[in-house]
Order: sequence, then C-alpha cells, then structure tokens
Amino acid sequence: MLRKLVPHPFLAVSLACVWLALVNKITLGNIILGGFLGLVIALITAPYWPGKPRVRDPFKVVGFVFLVMWDIVVANVQIALIILFKPTDKLKSAWITVPLELTSPEAITVLAGTITMTPGTVSATLSSCGRAILVHALHTDDPIAVRDDIKSRYEKRLLEIFS
Repeated sequence: MLRKLVPHPFLAVSLACVWLALVNKITLGNIILGGFLGLVIALITAPYWPGKPRVRDPFKVVGFVFLVMWDIVVANVQIALIILFKPTDKLKSAWITVPLELTSPEAITVLAGTITMTPGTVSATLSSCGRAILVHALHTDDPIAVRDDIKSRYEKRLLEIFS
C-alpha cells in the first residue's frame, strides 16, 4: 500500500528539499507544501519510471554530492579568472568526446547534469548508441585531460553508486 502511495520516496524527499531551497525559508507551511509537491510529482511521474534506479551505497551519493559542490566552487573561481584576465583570442575551447562505461539512463543523466552544472563545461549530446557524450569545454589546453578527469572524478563514482 505504501509503495503505491509513494512509488519513489527518494524523488519525493529530493523534490521537497529542492522546494525548501527555492523558497529559502523553512516554515511549517513550506515543509508541508514541499512534502505535498514531492509526493504528488513522484506519484504523477511514476508511470514514466519503468524501473527503479538501484543505488548500492547511499553514503557514496553523499560523497559524490560534496565532490560536485566542491568542483562547482573551484570551477567558478577558474571561470572568473578566465573572464577577468584571459584575452578572448587566447581562449582554447574544445569539443570533447567522452566514451561511457555507464549504461543506466539515470546514471548517464546524472553525469550529463554534473558536467553541465560545473562552470566551463556543458554536455551537448549523447550518442545515438548511448556509449559516448559530447562535452564542450570553454577553455582547456589538454582536452584528453578533461576527458580523463570526467571519467575518473565523476563516471567512476557513478559506476560505484549505480552498479
């Protein structure tokens, strides 16, 4: 019975937390409204989630979130320095193909979102076979190092979380 009422509890809790972060004020009314929105959205979208993503170790998710938050802060500083001190003609942007070992659609989505949230990079497209993602880097002297960094920092951890 509870599974039918709350088909994706992690999604419901995540949406409630996002709601509280958006309103930027924790009150009883906001908690109730966030919880209600989380439950309703999870219930309405349940038919579009044929399988539930398997997370092996929730503590690794927490570690991944902190890693991404740290990388976002560092990338913001790097981008600010590029904007302030690097002449436009000295920028070396690059399109980078990142081959994927991930097979889970949820894991690939998290990877693409992580790349896009990190300033200076954006995930542009997923190959038709789902085995590579195209990434644009605002500035890099070594595109292979960017590819290897994405694979070692993010994809490796996502493989541990979702496999």
